[in-house]
Amino acid sequence: MDDMRGLRFIESLNAAVEGFIYTMRTERNMRVHFLAAIFLVLLGIYLSFNAIELTILCLTITLVLTAEMINTSIELIVDLIKSELHPMARIIKDVAAGGVLVTAINACIVTYILFSRKVPFDIRSHIMTVRSSPWQVTFIALIMVLSVTILGKLTMHKGNLFRGGMPSGHSAVAFAIWTIVAFLANNLVVVVLTFVMAFLIARHRLKESIHTLSEVVIGSVLGILITILIFQIFR
Repeated sequence: MDDMRGLRFIESLNAAVEGFIYTMRTERNMRVHFLAAIFLVLLGIYLSFNAIELTILCLTITLVLTAEMINTSIELIVDLIKSELHPMARIIKDVAAGGVLVTAINACIVTYILFSRKVPFDIRSHIMTVRSSPWQVTFIALIMVLSVTILGKLTMHKGNLFRGGMPSGHSAVAFAIWTIVAFLANNLVVVVLTFVMAFLIARHRLKESIHTLSEVVIGSVLGILITILIFQIFR
């Protein structure tokens, strides 16, 4: 029974991710919002936002992305029901798009309030703050690895975030974490064990035929290189 529940949960999670990926692939506005979200979160970390500020920013971004996905769902439902042009169908689509507009305006206001206190800012002091905070550098590295992985899958039009596609997301994140540990840990045993875990994760994706060898290798190399680049910039 527990195994069935676990499988259903994984299937539901994969379905949800497929919905997100579909919206990203088909809706230009969703891609714009996603890239803007990545930029704003990274900028917020760079400007040393506190936990409350980051939470407000992430909730605002989530609201916009969710509204865009709901708008896409409504448009698909209307197109499915009404294949011919109908005045009411047009109104329904306009109302849904209006909901996205309202959330976008709210996002602009919240973003202005959060960032206006930080501008103008001393670039050097903020770089030093980030450099002295390992968690911030780690967070930036993982966000960049995940973002590049998602964009790669969208570009290749194959697989989703959790299964299949170029590059292997699991391999990218696993070797990104190993690289982070290699930079931060002063214990060789911990570094070696983390590498073994990353290797086993990548090997499992290959063994189960979820990814090809090239997808696993490119994902692993991508995770390592992006993490090294981030640490070279901020450490």
